[in-house]
Amino acid sequence: MGSATTQALAASAEALTTATVTLDTARELFAAARAAGGSAALSGALADQSADPAARQALVGRVFGALSPEALNLLGTIAAQRWSSADDLVDGIETLAIRAVAKADQAGVEGELFQVIRIIAENPELELSLGSRLGEPSKKSELLEKILGSSVSAGTLLIAGSIAEQPRGRRVRAALQDAIQVVAAQRGRGVATVHTATALTDAQRQRLADSLSRTYGTAVSINEVIDRSIVGGIRVQIADDVIDGSISTRLTDLRSRLAG
Repeated sequence: MGSATTQALAASAEALTTATVTLDTARELFAAARAAGGSAALSGALADQSADPAARQALVGRVFGALSPEALNLLGTIAAQRWSSADDLVDGIETLAIRAVAKADQAGVEGELFQVIRIIAENPELELSLGSRLGEPSKKSELLEKILGSSVSAGTLLIAGSIAEQPRGRRVRAALQDAIQVVAAQRGRGVATVHTATALTDAQRQRLADSLSRTYGTAVSINEVIDRSIVGGIRVQIADDVIDGSISTRLTDLRSRLAG
């Protein structure tokens, strides 16, 4: 990610703090991301650093004039920024849409998205269908809605379905994992994925969350994965950091030392 994109993402997130958004606003932003992602000419024009920012904002008005004032204002902010590439601009619109879902009081979205990832991982045929380039993109979101039903919130369905419709070369599970981080960032939290051989007790989960919060200086949510292969102990991943205290890793290290 280039420095221009980093600054543009920060400016877009800042614009969201003073905006009044709903799930409908987020839905419009996702639609704008699909439109820009599906047109190299449009995304290129919106990300053209040689064009005057006011001209790029005017283009937003011409192309997306039917959207709500809130969505138009946010898209105008995005268009006024300097982006390292047209692809980064499309990513920026999607990121802002995900943040809008988080701001629209959709409690529990991080945990629900994590469950969606687990459902996809445990169903190879579903993952194959979502990753296929064949068929109508809208059918993918309809498939997820049919499978998930009322077990997740409307915000989670919106994020998961929108990503499935426009993965842009990404694996859906990886894109959903990124979405979890965006939702957590919008709420000023971190997210840790914890692999453990047996389920943590509530007390253990709270102690781990408290410890990670002290270490990283921010509140941390725990997503738990039961993984019998690690034998015992836990493996924690938070952002790019991995803390591996699993017995299986210790045994592997021991075997390596003995073999060496």
